[in-house]
Amino acid sequence: MYGIVIAFKDINYAKGIWGSEWTGLDNFKFFFQSQDAMRITRNTLLLNGIFIAVGIFCSVVIGLLMAELGRKWVRIFQTVLFFPYFLSWVVIGFVTYILLNPSYGVINKALEWMNVAPVDWYSIPGYWPVILTLTYLWKNVGYTAIIFFTGLIAIDTTYYEAASIDGASRFQQIRKISIPLIVPLITLLVILNVGRIFYSDFGLFYFIPRDAGMLYSTTDVVDTYVFRSLRVTGDLGMASAASLYQAIVGLVLVFSTNLIVRKFNKENALF
Repeated sequence: MYGIVIAFKDINYAKGIWGSEWTGLDNFKFFFQSQDAMRITRNTLLLNGIFIAVGIFCSVVIGLLMAELGRKWVRIFQTVLFFPYFLSWVVIGFVTYILLNPSYGVINKALEWMNVAPVDWYSIPGYWPVILTLTYLWKNVGYTAIIFFTGLIAIDTTYYEAASIDGASRFQQIRKISIPLIVPLITLLVILNVGRIFYSDFGLFYFIPRDAGMLYSTTDVVDTYVFRSLRVTGDLGMASAASLYQAIVGLVLVFSTNLIVRKFNKENALF
């Protein structure tokens, strides 16, 4: 919390944090008056919103499928799905570049083989919301799916036995028993993810697009902007102002989402 004061100062490294001059809200004014503020805010919220919605949906579906498999197959699927979660974004960035390289990429070579013109992926921003979403899902959906799978196997089996005696099909059991009973878990994960919707996975947004300037209109988010501000301009005050803005919005979103959930079902609220 001590570092918050940096956002309100013109940092002079020779004078230190307390010795530097106070600038009030000047760092925030500079940030919000620039064209970057709207772009990075829009990209951060929209892309992370897509990640949350699509990621939760895919994780629930995969968790339900795993619950229907036998123990042997579940272990295989757990390993296959969970393995990408441990890979570094640096490694995934190189793998992605092998696929998307404009000249020698696997995808462009396949397009040439099908007599389709190759695509310069790193100069066309429109493709990247889809590319980033697919990459995010491949790396993270297995982790969340295992969380839902754990919640599903904890459900009392007598519910399913009673439903089976009453003639309910497997699909009806999933729709009437499995999904309703993991709704509190889904709600909890949604609230936690919404609270971090303004925080982007830096590795995903930096290493996968390779910090290509042509792609900033769709791939530049708060985290990459702060990093670039520090690396290029060395303006610690403005970078801290952007980070504080990020933290305040995240806090407001957590309380707002939790308040909405409490209005519908207090038991599912986080607090």
